[in-house]
Amino acid sequence: MPTVHVDGKHSFEVEEGKKLVLALEDNGIDILHRCGGNAKCTTCRCEVLEGELGPKGEAEATILSNKDITDPKIRLSCQNRVYSDLTVRPVKTTTNTNLDPGKRPED
Repeated sequence: MPTVHVDGKHSFEVEEGKKLVLALEDNGIDILHRCGGNAKCTTCRCEVLEGELGPKGEAEATILSNKDITDPKIRLSCQNRVYSDLTVRPVKTTTNTNLDPGKRPED
């Protein structure tokens, strides 16, 4: 099983193919997902510090471009699944924004 390391927090094993946003939330990381995992808001974005996610899908690429987010290390956790070890840093959390996380994304 892949391991996800969350910068400044802890590490945990993840079932291969699980959405990154759900892996984070299920392991106590207070990640935002205000649009419910539909690639509309970018609140679930993470900086990938180590490891690789697959290529960006059309929805992820479009919303990141529309929001002028050009750093290739910034990815939407709702649009990516975990297939290998990763180290990530969530950009927005309930703690650093005082926002409700939003509707839980579907598997």
